Amino acid sequence: MEALLPIIVQAVAGVIGGEAIGTVVKKAAMGHGAKILSGIIGGVGGGALLSSMGGDAGALSGILGDAIGGVAGGGVLTAVVGAVLGAMKK
Repeated sequence: MEALLPIIVQAVAGVIGGEAIGTVVKKAAMGHGAKILSGIIGGVGGGALLSSMGGDAGALSGILGDAIGGVAGGGVLTAVVGAVLGAMKK
């Protein structure tokens, strides 16, 4: 359970970040499922990237670092996927 909790936090935070970017950027012609999936993938990737850069010491370690990395990663990946899908529809 100890190894699973950061992944769950990153995935949930990624969905939150992906949904936030998806509602802000109306041009991102994405379905709800695509926003959720890109948010989860980006959240886990962003959280893992942030935790590997910060190490165990510092202000962004633990649950807070997982949440911030998840929101950022989910938002960025959702924006990129939305831009690609929007460009493909033109």
